[in-house]
Amino acid sequence: MTYLEHFGLAQEPFSNAPVSRFYYNSVQHVQALTRLMHAASYMKGLAVLVGDIGAGKTTLARRMLDSLPEQEYEAALLVIIHSGITANWLLKRIALQMGVESPAEEKLALLSQLYQRLLQIYEQGKKAVVLIDEAQMLQTREIMEEFRGLLNLEVPERKLISFVFFGLPEIEQNLKLDPPLAQRVSLRYRLEPFSTDSSEAYVKHRLRLAGAPRNPFTPEAVQEIHRCSGGTPRVINTLCDNALFEAYVARQEVVDRPLIARVAHDLGLVSTGAEAEARAARERAGLYPPSPAKPIEAKVDLAEIDRFLEGLKRT
Repeated sequence: MTYLEHFGLAQEPFSNAPVSRFYYNSVQHVQALTRLMHAASYMKGLAVLVGDIGAGKTTLARRMLDSLPEQEYEAALLVIIHSGITANWLLKRIALQMGVESPAEEKLALLSQLYQRLLQIYEQGKKAVVLIDEAQMLQTREIMEEFRGLLNLEVPERKLISFVFFGLPEIEQNLKLDPPLAQRVSLRYRLEPFSTDSSEAYVKHRLRLAGAPRNPFTPEAVQEIHRCSGGTPRVINTLCDNALFEAYVARQEVVDRPLIARVAHDLGLVSTGAEAEARAARERAGLYPPSPAKPIEAKVDLAEIDRFLEGLKRT
């Protein structure tokens, strides 16, 4: 018997894999998606969504991509997996995502190809939108200037392309590398950690979708989950998944508060809740500025990144 069978589950309820079926439409996720969709619909140029590690930015980015109708949008999601990418590499990836075949190596020729393709999209009555996940990896002024140049591609009625950045708070410092681009941000939204009620609703939501016949977590256990996770969805998943497995090993039908506390201790999360609360208080008081962008030190094989991204598209 597996731990899934022990609790009557049809599938893992707390996997950290971005499974769209388990998307939790919290109040703030509704607010964020509504605003980002508005920015895309009216081709506002550049919108930015920030959140701490594990806040659900990637999940929201994929949700937004799925929410953009194919008949109205030429949309793509580009994940930045290394801070060492160059502006030219990025420009080629955006061109490929927008449907440019055989992008030119020379920059001016490449920009001309992309401009012509964006005009085609516009003439088809569609809107070109590129979502950039892990945007805090964009750490050079050259890259920021490239985005500003792309946002200058316009027709009399509107811009030809819009971008939505999803990233850690450090992205705000990166944008300041090119002040004119920072001024072009039309919308900002920040994903905050879940409240106690949202954490409870999130746990119940995922259990229900996984086919749980009952909630194995006691109310006190859910409170402890929130306290130890600080309301961070990814940490909630990790805590709950480990707690269910430990309860299965111990042949317990119920996950109680002491078990959550023990699992949190084993995972090194005991002080997470208190630290998150203190951090939130400092941020509200304006005493917790984002970390400055780190300089690029490592060299990167851009061809290897291309191969990796092509592999993602096939899966």
